[in-house]
Amino acid sequence: MSKVYFIKNLQSDYNKLGKDALELVKKVVSETGHQFEKEVPIKVHFGEKGNKTFIPAKCYDEVINYLKEKGVSPSYIETNVLYRGSRTTTESHIETAKAHGFTQIPIIIADGDIGTEYDEIEINKEYIKKCKIGRGYGKYKQFIVVSHFKGHIAAGFGGAIKQLAMGFAARGGKLEQHSGISPVVDAERCVSCGICVKKCNYSAIQIEETAVIDESKCIGCAGCIAVCPKGAIENTWSGSNFLEKLAEYAYGAAKDKDIIYITFVHNITEECDCVGAHMKPIADNIGILAGKDPVALDAACLDLVQKSSGKKLFEKGRPALRHAEKIGLGTMDYELVEIN
Repeated sequence: MSKVYFIKNLQSDYNKLGKDALELVKKVVSETGHQFEKEVPIKVHFGEKGNKTFIPAKCYDEVINYLKEKGVSPSYIETNVLYRGSRTTTESHIETAKAHGFTQIPIIIADGDIGTEYDEIEINKEYIKKCKIGRGYGKYKQFIVVSHFKGHIAAGFGGAIKQLAMGFAARGGKLEQHSGISPVVDAERCVSCGICVKKCNYSAIQIEETAVIDESKCIGCAGCIAVCPKGAIENTWSGSNFLEKLAEYAYGAAKDKDIIYITFVHNITEECDCVGAHMKPIADNIGILAGKDPVALDAACLDLVQKSSGKKLFEKGRPALRHAEKIGLGTMDYELVEIN
């Protein structure tokens, strides 16, 4: 059984959220005897341009100051995205991060200018033998992985496991996880506007009478789904073992690393922070959770959201937790320790 530490916080006071995040880091450090290295990157999601519900930069201030007081040199670390957007290249990614307020510490984009620099991490699991992890991660032994718990169109939900799996993977690793998932076009809703064609990096869409997706070229990044103004492009979820691949990539990202995980269960939207548009929350704020087991942490977040909402929100993602437990990433059996 893994301990997951929890501070209830129902408000959108970001200064208070930052203080609560620090309280949880201190709790994990004291309970586990964690000793910081001299350099500790903070894995974050800067939010796509136009997104308003990502975790704001000010929520990191308290943890950053704490690390500096301990003689630790912190930085932000991320990888470039697979789809075409404001975070596709290092230059535009950093520009977006700074525009969103992430200016307190240096920013590392771990997979190079266009997402092609990676190390292969051997895991030899059921679906993935070697993970393509952004090369910049290899320099460090420790991370603080900060996640925003919310929905995700393919993964069911995004939390610590997805932050590891997609957030540490280089472009080729993201593609490997997504392979086999092809969206489909609802011809009755499609207006042949061509926005999806412009969005697709792989020339997988063309306009005939309506938009048509070439499954032999599509890598399932779902960028077209995000930009379609009519909601005419949907995922069939017919891809091969995406959730299991996600869990195995998370295993590869965490392999031989010493990580503290923090998850904000706030601004709970139906889709993830990669959507470049304002989204309304679909559930009430709950608080912040932390620990050293990403599986237990995600399981606790999922259970709290479902209990609070009275709905089976994001249940689609639970198989990823079961597979992550099966391969030894962590356990779904947790003790929730509430800090008042």
